[in-house]
Amino acid sequence: MTHAIDDLMFAPLVRRHPGVSRRSSSWDRTGGNLDFVRVEPGSTVTLLDERGPGCVTHLYCAMVGPDITDHRDAILRCHWDGEASPSVEVPLGDFFGLCHGRVRRFQSAMVSVNPGMGASFGLNAYFPMPFGSEALVTIENRSDRVLGGPLGCLWYHVEYLTFDEPLTSDTLRFHASYRQERPTTPACEPANIQLHAGRNTDGRDNYVALEAVGRGHMVGLVLEIDNLAGGWYGEGDDMVFIDEDVWPPSIHGTGTEEVFGGGACPTEEYCGPYSGFHLIENPDFSGLVGMYRWYVPDPIVFDQSIRWTIEHGHANNFANDYSSVAYWYQAGRRAPLQALPDREALRPPLPPNYEEVRDATFAYMAAHTDDLSAIAAVSVPFYRGDFEQALARAGA
Repeated sequence: MTHAIDDLMFAPLVRRHPGVSRRSSSWDRTGGNLDFVRVEPGSTVTLLDERGPGCVTHLYCAMVGPDITDHRDAILRCHWDGEASPSVEVPLGDFFGLCHGRVRRFQSAMVSVNPGMGASFGLNAYFPMPFGSEALVTIENRSDRVLGGPLGCLWYHVEYLTFDEPLTSDTLRFHASYRQERPTTPACEPANIQLHAGRNTDGRDNYVALEAVGRGHMVGLVLEIDNLAGGWYGEGDDMVFIDEDVWPPSIHGTGTEEVFGGGACPTEEYCGPYSGFHLIENPDFSGLVGMYRWYVPDPIVFDQSIRWTIEHGHANNFANDYSSVAYWYQAGRRAPLQALPDREALRPPLPPNYEEVRDATFAYMAAHTDDLSAIAAVSVPFYRGDFEQALARAGA
């Protein structure tokens, strides 16, 4: 039996949800207030180990005064239903949209990075992650130091539902995978300049953000570029090859900025519910950029396979560092995710004097623990990547 209320936008809010609400968190089991865990060098902590069926609904993590390299040294993994290889394997910062390890506070439909006291920020993700018999969510610390900077603390929440009834057979599983190519190889000359006369008629040399075999739909992408060449790099079309596509692909775009909802050649950072250029290091396009696109109202559906690609410069004539996180749902994954690079290869781009800046910043924060405004004055530019400003404010 249906009712008129079922047609209202807020109908899901007034109908009882199935399942039982639960949370796994880092609360202090002694009853005290040390509500964090320590992730020692080379160790792995478990955020969630639950027997199903159920569905993760929210992931939250926070640290105070982390090293910028922690964002790549910490690896988030999710295993569903006892699988041997993970369905999610992504550096922690990149999963939450921290491009190149830099912090930009932003809110979107699926991911948000919220402010704290300057040296801390709340990382949130809202992708539903169903599981039929088991969910295992972990973070590995691949560094040689405790995760989380001088304090060495990681706070976390994992919100989830458990169900009495098994999931239906058509319930897809959530996946996320990190890839990088540092640098890309120019496919034609002249290299590293805007090139309008070149031709790309097969997409073979494009940067590849996702390759998956099976049935499902892609729901998101974070793309990170270190524009080593300088100048406008974004004359690169997205090309998405679906199922039996050869050429042309099912989806062919008109330029990098169009994928992420921007006007021509964005020079200002912006963020929206489903798209954003939330990191633009320099208005002349050089250096670091980061962007996201959530294909939530318009998922990219595939029945056999998907290959999401983008040109690095028109006709792939730019040599730049590319990295990305792809998010998708699918049934029947047939192969493990592409293996992550080793720790050194994953290291975010940092200036030669980074350790000097980091040590001065941490020393200043330690000396001003009773003055959060002073901590923010130094830590905010540090985590944004404005290292010279942070060094100057630290008085070093």
